[in-house]
Amino acid sequence: MARLGIDVGGTNTDAVLLDRGEVLAWAKEPTTPDVSTGILRVVRDVLAQARIAPDEIRAVMLGTTHFTNAVVQRQELARIAVLRLGLPATASIPPLEDWPDDLRDAVAGFVALLPGGHQFDGREISPLDHSALNQVCERITELGISSAAVTAVFSPATSAHEDAVADLLASRVPGLRITRSREIGRLGLLERENAAALNACLVPLAERTIRAFQDALAELGLTAPLYLSQNDGTLMTADFAARYPVLTFASGPTNSMRGATVLSGLRDAIVLDVGGTTTDGGALVNGFPREASFAVTIGGVRTNFRMPDVVSIGLGGGSLVAPDGRSVGPRSVGFRLMQEARIFGGNTLTASDIAVAAGRARFGDPTRVADLSPVLVQRALTIIDQRLAELVDSLKTSAGPVPVIVVGGGSVLVPGQLEGASEVIRPPYAAVANAIGAAIAQVSGEVDRIVSLEGQTRESALAAARADACRAAITAGADPATVSVVEVEEVPIAYLPSNAVRIRIKAVGDLRGG
Repeated sequence: MARLGIDVGGTNTDAVLLDRGEVLAWAKEPTTPDVSTGILRVVRDVLAQARIAPDEIRAVMLGTTHFTNAVVQRQELARIAVLRLGLPATASIPPLEDWPDDLRDAVAGFVALLPGGHQFDGREISPLDHSALNQVCERITELGISSAAVTAVFSPATSAHEDAVADLLASRVPGLRITRSREIGRLGLLERENAAALNACLVPLAERTIRAFQDALAELGLTAPLYLSQNDGTLMTADFAARYPVLTFASGPTNSMRGATVLSGLRDAIVLDVGGTTTDGGALVNGFPREASFAVTIGGVRTNFRMPDVVSIGLGGGSLVAPDGRSVGPRSVGFRLMQEARIFGGNTLTASDIAVAAGRARFGDPTRVADLSPVLVQRALTIIDQRLAELVDSLKTSAGPVPVIVVGGGSVLVPGQLEGASEVIRPPYAAVANAIGAAIAQVSGEVDRIVSLEGQTRESALAAARADACRAAITAGADPATVSVVEVEEVPIAYLPSNAVRIRIKAVGDLRGG
């Protein structure tokens, strides 16, 4: 029944081996530029510690920032076709109009506005133009484009046009990877289109990267299925992740928050995940990360798919400290901490050096920071404590103190008492809470749509949405016998006719075979 959880961060790659919720072994290694080497090292470490045969591991869960970094750094992105079905409406703002110029130039291979789409109640805006669509297929083939995003107006409510065009592309352009916007984003045309386009430009990279992950695990003799963690704290199969890589965005802090709730036993609290470069703060609500209620910007692109409400600040164990102690971060030595920090023999003054000099932490060689001025150390500590307190305050929904759970390899920076916190909790295995969160994750499915209650009852509309959410969870890898609905949101929309209502439902189940 053993599960192997792996989290690939910007500074460290962590792994933990769990058996029925009990930690058998854990390890932490610096993240390597090729990612796979770091995974190999850390998995070898935990297998050696636990003295467990690879074939005893039932499942491998992995969280990664690889795809987020690709967008932020504009690297390894595919040139794509972006098709919007909405003419004669929606022509005032073309697809990708609000993207940063460098990102749009990197991925926009072909962009087209075409007739199609529906009103929220299912009425056509205009019929599909098959002649224009045939010309689009020919143009995509000529350009050698391998990935496309298709977005139709109100496709989460009526998917007929989006599905028809996707099917046509699949038949006319063999091998084309197609992202349908309704499968990625929520209501809101431009943000949903952006999310679909981001996904499309990442799919070829996702296929290569996930194959590399699988090859690395196979090299270790691991035959267990691979799952990737997504940004709502649940899992998806490797095949599913290869089709929808944008769902891994922000999965790192989400894993840490899920690990924090399991390790601490608290289901409602603030979580601070302190890494080597940043501190990510978020709120736990009923054991899951609170979702952002607004559009989230990724790499300069505004999107509206589900994302945790996470606030990041440039403060971590590797943060650079000014010689006079008057500034800490946001620059960091990152994964070079073990080579550059003074306590490890380097010459760079970092936040970890300050923590050791102040007695908050015990690692490295304390004698190498014994010469630091007490005034400098206290000045830097004051800055660290103020920034952490401000982060906690920004995440609270009430003025009163709240419990704060501290996790992550850089958690030694956090004092035992923090302004705004009723208590500061450091659970066991806090340094690898992210990997634990990946290992214990469940599988989810979600629907978000606007429906008209003319011609159907409220109960039948909710029942159809529940069934679709459960079906989505099963498709993502959940055991059908364990799937249940955990969130139902129903909002009447007074400004639309036909007794319209927005329905959002989330279903969660245990991992199939886990």
